[in-house]
Amino acid sequence: MVKKGDVVAEFDRQFMLLRLDDYRASVRQQELDMIKLQTNLEVSRVRRKQNIDSAKAAVEKAKLDLKTTPVRSEIDSERLRLALEEAEARYKQLLEEIQFADESELAAIRKEELDNKRAELELKRAEANADKMVARAAIDGLVVLQNIVRGTDYAQIQPGDQLSPGQFYMQIVDPRSMVVNATVNQVDAEALRLGQKARVRFDAYPDLELPAHVYSIGAMTKTGGMRASFFKEIPVKLRLDALDPRVIPDLSVAVDVIIEKEKDETAIAPLEAVFRDSPEANPYVFVKTAEGWERREVTTGLKNNIRVAIRSGLKPGEVVALSRPPEPGERQG
Repeated sequence: MVKKGDVVAEFDRQFMLLRLDDYRASVRQQELDMIKLQTNLEVSRVRRKQNIDSAKAAVEKAKLDLKTTPVRSEIDSERLRLALEEAEARYKQLLEEIQFADESELAAIRKEELDNKRAELELKRAEANADKMVARAAIDGLVVLQNIVRGTDYAQIQPGDQLSPGQFYMQIVDPRSMVVNATVNQVDAEALRLGQKARVRFDAYPDLELPAHVYSIGAMTKTGGMRASFFKEIPVKLRLDALDPRVIPDLSVAVDVIIEKEKDETAIAPLEAVFRDSPEANPYVFVKTAEGWERREVTTGLKNNIRVAIRSGLKPGEVVALSRPPEPGERQG
């Protein structure tokens, strides 16, 4: 018995776990790279500010030096003017570079963020793939292992077996709500309807009979098996309306679906015990009495391939002949 969410099976996922460790390490490396990038960008930002402050100071100094031109020679004065122009040009260039530097930093950060998201997505995908290798119970219930072909044997699945995609290896059933998986001949399937009552008998317990009803009817026939290909069966599911402690999954059963029903006191006779002199004539049976066989007309009701319900003319328990009795005075051959 398991609870919803319990681990019921695990596939070999060693390779998946190794990949998962690699993805975790990649995500951690991306986080460290982001920290390193932000640190380097902060250092570059401080360095640019220092360069701008230095260039601005150089401009101020060049302006002060230019004020001394009245007492300097013409060559020195020209040199000071050129130094001021150079300082102003460098200062202007540094100010203009700030915008491009900021955009470059934003682009670098954005690229690193995208790399981080990609690494996180890959990690989540690897985690999801690893989780898919673990099967958990979808409901509270009983675990039923299925049989598989192992070499030349047909045995219950066990650790180490290999499974093919889509192979059925386990089911979890709710003992409080049991379903019978059955098949019906395609000829008889036309008479089935959802909700029809049925009686289920168990091969393991001949004295056990439980009520059920038709739960679902397949739309297509089952694929061919050991029987001839012309014999087609349609899958049908029936839900048990009552339970018994002896009922467990995978028991073999026989099901009678009640298509129509006669009164309980109606007599049932073998089909070959009902005779007609012609297709239009009334049916009759031969009932055994103390004086011999009595011909008695009957009214028939529902029938199947072997039995027929007698609505009038015959009482339950009376003995009928399966073939025509000999006429009085006639020797039986």
